[in-house]
Amino acid sequence: MMSGVILAGGLRGRQDGEPIALLPFAGEILLQRQIKELRKVCDDILISVDEPRPFLTAVEADIRIITDFYAGKGLLGGMHAGLSLAKYSSVWIVGCGMPFLSAKAALILRKLQQSGIDAAIPVSGGYRSPLHGVYSKDCAAHIQRLMLNENATPELLMDTLHIAEAAEELFMAAGINPHFTMDLDSVDAYRASAVKRNIQFQ
Repeated sequence: MMSGVILAGGLRGRQDGEPIALLPFAGEILLQRQIKELRKVCDDILISVDEPRPFLTAVEADIRIITDFYAGKGLLGGMHAGLSLAKYSSVWIVGCGMPFLSAKAALILRKLQQSGIDAAIPVSGGYRSPLHGVYSKDCAAHIQRLMLNENATPELLMDTLHIAEAAEELFMAAGINPHFTMDLDSVDAYRASAVKRNIQFQ
């Protein structure tokens, strides 16, 4: 098993002032949809938030709700908190606006990460996605050092870690649709693309 972290804090985690994670999607609350997928491969699940109160009644009692150690650091702050408090050495980190998470893809990424590297991340459309990646818990120390730089970004983190980049073809060969890296900002674009490519929208 591995730990799973959902990053649900900061402005990126909100839409019109409401937490994106608590919005409905495909007939269920997005956060609950994500937790359901994480449970397939994670028995330790954490949600990193700025304000815990809205989430307390939205999840089961075994889900840990945590806040950032370093406030105002965006994704890096949430990643650092999740990695620091994770129970397992391999940690699957996702964003709260990602409706198409794939546990099967996470297992592929974990196998790559456990080959002795810091992290395994998916690459979609030539873009390295730090989210939906599987990280060594030890990456918390890397992030802590990186955050001493006020201009630190997730992209800079990718450049400082020893990572494996998993291309779309790797997932497609395993029968996994590579749309799992998309977030809510991309849903409309995905719908249009799915129609063209005759892919079922889930």
